[in-house]
Amino acid sequence: MLVPATILLRMLLALDVASSICTVALYDPAREAVLAEHMWRSQRRQTEETLPAVEETLTRAGAAMDDVRFLAVTTGPGSFTGVRIGISVVKGIALGLPQPPQLIGLPVLSAVAARFVPLAAPGADVWPVLLAGRGRFNWAAAPADDPLWLPVAAEHCAGQVEALVEALQAERRPVWLVGELSSALRRAVQGLAHVRCIDPAADFDLRERYKSAPRLSNGEGAEWVGLTETRGEGLARLAMRHLRAGSPACTAPLQPLYLRPPQ
Repeated sequence: MLVPATILLRMLLALDVASSICTVALYDPAREAVLAEHMWRSQRRQTEETLPAVEETLTRAGAAMDDVRFLAVTTGPGSFTGVRIGISVVKGIALGLPQPPQLIGLPVLSAVAARFVPLAAPGADVWPVLLAGRGRFNWAAAPADDPLWLPVAAEHCAGQVEALVEALQAERRPVWLVGELSSALRRAVQGLAHVRCIDPAADFDLRERYKSAPRLSNGEGAEWVGLTETRGEGLARLAMRHLRAGSPACTAPLQPLYLRPPQ
């Protein structure tokens, strides 16, 4: 449904192209609603795919680039190409707008965790996980009492499945494992009674009618838990929380968050 042009003021455009699951969303802060979102799987083709995805998202919403007043982007970790392209696209859009927009840079893991922390059972910790290539993962423990969590590089952990499982074994509190969970990881944690895998594929692989299901098993030890907020909407809402709080995410220069040098 197209939105009247008179309503399209001070829109927020949110981009997350740091990993293989990418999203672009146009968000209306006044109505707290996503007007359009485009999500896709990228095989390291963010260079060719991101700007057309932005154009498609704006077209679906009946919006123009000049309607954008805020630009949010994930800064890493992730693929070197994806992180670099996301930041470059946002900076390029900002330079072309008639009015300088507000830029908001957010670590990927904070964006992944933000949607799940309010849903987690009392006493449970949320550990966002990101595939890092070559069988490696990045992860961190998201504090339940900090809605503006901005993990620095030192707060990120990295390693193979075995390292992540070892870290989970040492954790005594219940853990919700969320994000990009491989089949190997799900199998490896099946014996850990205090760990629940909340699979992110609900964002992309599930049909629309399944997204609001309170619980749905995928047959591999993972569940979806009443998550109706899409990936792009979650990023946009998190960006607006930081904006309204005047957090460092809105004042620091946009720079990639890399955990290891290129290979």
